[in-house]
Order: sequence, then structure tokens, then C-alpha cells
Amino acid sequence: MRASSQFKKGALEMCVLHLIQKEDRYGYELTQRVNQFIPITEGALYPVLRRLVKESYCDIYTKESPDGPSRKYYKMTDKGKEYLKVLESDWDDFVEQVSKLREAE
Repeated sequence: MRASSQFKKGALEMCVLHLIQKEDRYGYELTQRVNQFIPITEGALYPVLRRLVKESYCDIYTKESPDGPSRKYYKMTDKGKEYLKVLESDWDDFVEQVSKLREAE
């Protein structure tokens, strides 16, 4: 397994929360949006979404679609907003420390 796969796995949760913080989105839409920047499979996203719902970082609701069957939308909770702040802060600190290490060596 390539190291980039592990990087993606660790950052995907933060990316999903970032995308739903201002706009509710459905699973396929999230996959397409993430794929514009980070290549992932649709199957990689759904376990993350289930975990975020289970941990109460987001809620789901169903909405009729003009293009076919109803879709499950994901909406961030207040708990999810707080969690995203922590994730982004931790991520920024991590990237900064890795950059410092690389510059020092």
C-alpha cells in the first residue's frame, strides 16, 4: 500500500466535515467534490460518513431528487463543527512540524 493511501485515509474525515460545514451534501456529491482534489473511491467515503453519523458529528436526512431516487444528505452538527476545529488545528500543527523536520534535515 502506498503511503499516500494512509495520508488520504487520515485526512478524509476532515475533508468531508469541511465540505458539509456550510452546505448539506449527499454521498455521491461528496465523493465527486473530494475527487476534484484527492483521488478516492466511492467505497472509501461511506465508512467515514457512517462513523461521522455514529459519533454525532453529522446527521442524515432524506430529500427527494429531481433526477431519480431520494438522496441521503449529510448535515453537520454543532458537535461536528467543534470537532472540525480540532481536526484542522491538529492538521495544521502536524504539517508545520513535518515541514520543519524536512527543512532541518
